[in-house]
Amino acid sequence: MLDILLDTIIDSLKILPFLLVAYLVIELIEKKAGDRTTKIIQKSGKFGSILGGILGIVPQCGFSAAAANLYAGRVITMGTLIAIFLSTSDEMLPILISEAVSTSLILKILLIKLFIAIAIGTLVDFIFRKKIQENSKEEIHKLCNEEHCHCEEHGIIRSSIVHTLQILVYIFIISLILNFIIYFIGEENIAKIMLNVPILGPIIASFIGLIPNCASSVILTQLYLGNIISCGSMIAGLLVNSGIGILILFKVNKEKKENFTILGILFFVGMISGMVIDLFM
Repeated sequence: MLDILLDTIIDSLKILPFLLVAYLVIELIEKKAGDRTTKIIQKSGKFGSILGGILGIVPQCGFSAAAANLYAGRVITMGTLIAIFLSTSDEMLPILISEAVSTSLILKILLIKLFIAIAIGTLVDFIFRKKIQENSKEEIHKLCNEEHCHCEEHGIIRSSIVHTLQILVYIFIISLILNFIIYFIGEENIAKIMLNVPILGPIIASFIGLIPNCASSVILTQLYLGNIISCGSMIAGLLVNSGIGILILFKVNKEKKENFTILGILFFVGMISGMVIDLFM
């Protein structure tokens, strides 16, 4: 029990700097950004999927959480957010490297995830281009008011810290519950579910990827290294998994229909991609 509590505290603290930076950016735009700066941000959104996909590859559990906050403030587009979510690998890369997996295989997996992330993110922005907010500064102001941080009274730094601590407590509680569930079910029992179902592998892995926690990327990678699931199944789950990003999205973005749309896109893309990959790898 103590180990679970300690691991949850450590995991929560790992994402602290990413959340703080995200809120500093949001507060800075709220306080300082003029119309000219806002237009630059909006125009850069056309290439956001490419940048988001590349940045998401870097193994950092808190980046998806930061992206969710930026999307709620309409600083980035839906396509950029989805590209980040799809490319996010969390603990996969460190585990593959530590297990001495061949460099060529690691690069192949990363490039597949990057390609899918950029392609889907660009497609999403094309389809939902009319739904992108025209005034990100106004949306950030709305987000600030809804979180009751009293931004105008306390200044950028203090308001950012208040935002960060509010979300951190939320993350800690949910992560603690999830860690207890994973502990009592056991990774071995999760592995047994994947046995003898090669066709359903990507579907089951995608469901595992929905777990809003960095632990799911660890489970999926370990199952692959143990030859329990295929490469396609692993990638399917990792495409769906966005660490605690999707959890934060449902917390800070009040447009629930948008949230479920994003979740559905992630699951569908992960499932189909896994099946296709298993046919060719």
